[in-house]
Amino acid sequence: MEVVLQIEGLDHEAQGIARHEGKVVFVDGALPGETVRAEIKRRRSHFDQAELRAVLVPGPSRTEPRCPHFGHCGGCNMQHADPAAQIAYKQRILEDNLARIGKVRPDTLWGPLQGPDWGYRQRARLSVRWVAKKGRVLVGFHEKRSSFVADMDSCAILTPAVSTLLVPLRNLIMELTVRERLPQIEVAHSEDLLVLVLRLLEVPTDEDKVKMRAFADRHGVQLWWQTRGRPDTAHPFYPLEQPGLTYRLDEFDLEIPVWAYRIHPGERRGQSCAGGKAVRLLDSPV
Repeated sequence: MEVVLQIEGLDHEAQGIARHEGKVVFVDGALPGETVRAEIKRRRSHFDQAELRAVLVPGPSRTEPRCPHFGHCGGCNMQHADPAAQIAYKQRILEDNLARIGKVRPDTLWGPLQGPDWGYRQRARLSVRWVAKKGRVLVGFHEKRSSFVADMDSCAILTPAVSTLLVPLRNLIMELTVRERLPQIEVAHSEDLLVLVLRLLEVPTDEDKVKMRAFADRHGVQLWWQTRGRPDTAHPFYPLEQPGLTYRLDEFDLEIPVWAYRIHPGERRGQSCAGGKAVRLLDSPV
């Protein structure tokens, strides 16, 4: 059943919110202020779920997604909205969570910090999947609302250094004997070092190790292994002599060592601004 809807807002999953015949309707891909045509696919007692079929009147924040994988890949869900609208949405979600979950309301709200719109994400968990039907390995985020791994060869939100590694990583894992025993890769990219933490369910062979070392040398990365379930079992594999991951605040001549699993997914400029503001607030009167 197709209906014409007026989108009033966004929910916590960035789905458009509309009302039809007294019920709330969630429309993935729709933005506030838009008139859309959508097909209702699932009905519940208190709400319906619809799929977007056409944007009849676009909203003021709608823009063209930059990434060719947007809509299929589940790595991000708001590239169809301009950056200012994305920031405003995230701030509203934070305020809602503070009030609804934390039962607190801040006395003062500062404006959100904003860095580059693209290539900012330094931290990510990439899924790895050997797909026998395709005869190759996939490395990337999960498909939207799916356990399948998206077939992607680049990512517009990862740092360029990480994005350009997606295909080489795919090729490396394809050659390993443990390709079906390597389900994910944690990525951590600091100022001077790019770390890839390989989650391994089986110890690689000596031949695998040679290929891994060659990959690390060729691409200037450090490989870590995590051979057990707990993140704190991760350890450097190659090369062992590296300066380590750091978080730097140049304003205060401060460099903080961090662990590969503790790097925030934000970008460098935003981290520096947030960290600098936090340090300055320590000297502010209460």
